[in-house]
Amino acid sequence: MFDLVITDGHVVTPDHEGLADVGVIGERIAAIGEPGTLSHDGAQVIDARDRYVLPGGIETHAHIHEIAHRGWTGGREVWLQGPLGASRAAAFGGTTTVVSFAFMGVHGPAGNDPLAAVRDRDAIFSGSSYVDYAFNPAIVGAPAPELIANIGPALRGGAGVFKVFTTDVTTEQHGVRIPDGHLADVMAELAAHGGMLMVHAEQDDLVLHMEAKLAAAGEDHWYNLHLVHSSLSEELAFGRVIRLARESGTGVFFAHVTGRSGADAIRHARAAGQPIYGEVLHNYLCFTAEDYKTPDGGKIQTYPALKTSDDQDALWAGLVDGHLTVVATDEYTTDYATKVGGRTVQTACGGHAGIETRGIIAFSEGVVRGRMSLRRFVEVFATAPAKVMGLHPRKGIIAPGADADITIWDPAVERTIGMEHLHHDGDYSIWEGWNVTGWPVTTISRGRPVVLAGELVGTPDHGRWQQRFVAPDVLAGPAA
Repeated sequence: MFDLVITDGHVVTPDHEGLADVGVIGERIAAIGEPGTLSHDGAQVIDARDRYVLPGGIETHAHIHEIAHRGWTGGREVWLQGPLGASRAAAFGGTTTVVSFAFMGVHGPAGNDPLAAVRDRDAIFSGSSYVDYAFNPAIVGAPAPELIANIGPALRGGAGVFKVFTTDVTTEQHGVRIPDGHLADVMAELAAHGGMLMVHAEQDDLVLHMEAKLAAAGEDHWYNLHLVHSSLSEELAFGRVIRLARESGTGVFFAHVTGRSGADAIRHARAAGQPIYGEVLHNYLCFTAEDYKTPDGGKIQTYPALKTSDDQDALWAGLVDGHLTVVATDEYTTDYATKVGGRTVQTACGGHAGIETRGIIAFSEGVVRGRMSLRRFVEVFATAPAKVMGLHPRKGIIAPGADADITIWDPAVERTIGMEHLHHDGDYSIWEGWNVTGWPVTTISRGRPVVLAGELVGTPDHGRWQQRFVAPDVLAGPAA
């Protein structure tokens, strides 16, 4: 009857948690039953005794197969990790769907056609991904009227979420920021056609002013990044975006929330009923700006910037109480020399080589240390990301009819992370030497094991592009 049966595991479903068996037919979950009640005849059987059976994770923020910003590479052409390495690392980390980007006019010739840009990226990933994937069209600068007119058709074609920037990030990256008027136009189109806005939100004038001010004073060292990409900048930008979103009725997903000011802005907007969501990166949960001062502290940097221990506490509190929505990475894997080569606030390389460690760190620091329940971990790792990215209820949950995207977690594993435990294409990890408890040992994507008992058994032709449609309730109010 079943093609695959997972037996005797501690299963977390949307409405139940406890010992159960999970039966899979083809690519879908077909049944969940009491231990021993599902037929094993002709099925592949995976024994999950003393282990957690959880939905596969959803990575909401991954830069893959892009040219790194030349201001961070000394002018060299450096390509970020491709889909083969990123998807392999994702699978070993219990992640079964990765959401990357299709930068308009950057990743291909389709400058004003978001859906064509997505298809260009699909052609690169197809045949080179162990897990499923999707792409958020990313608008750079002021979009042309033709691009804005194409937002609706792209959403009807399954694009789901669009990304914009309210800052150029550094003075060397010209034309990245979207002007407020164009942002309002994009928001109106998204609201009219059922799309979510993902935004990198910083107050651009303040960022560029502080960058120039520190440079003039000879204080533009990388360890002062938090003075440029500041809490005040985040507070001002979040407030402006939230106000524009309230005017248009647009759902907004804030990328890489860094601290208390951003978290509070999201909390207040959600309390007022706005569909506002926030993403936290796992390096922000475990490091602060003080860690920049270590000899190679630049390796921890992800834009905007690390903040204080108080900000870190606010991020954990937000994840636990639900006003922050997901844990993600801002995946941006380069080699170590590139990552630590920039020694100023202009040249410090952004991004985080962390697509594999996302769930491992969140589980160990969250569940094991008593900060959050196992059910809340499932929410921030899988279910809520699936909702805001338009993948729910097909993904992000263990339930009959959902894709059989499942990760089996061994809570008894105790490990000091070393490069020998990781599977990305880079030559470093900020998590080397970090002690963790709990580890994903088996990852199943659409009914097929990709990692089985710690061994890679999947093939890179398995992953497929996923059409996405954000649910109306997620766009109407804070539903994740």
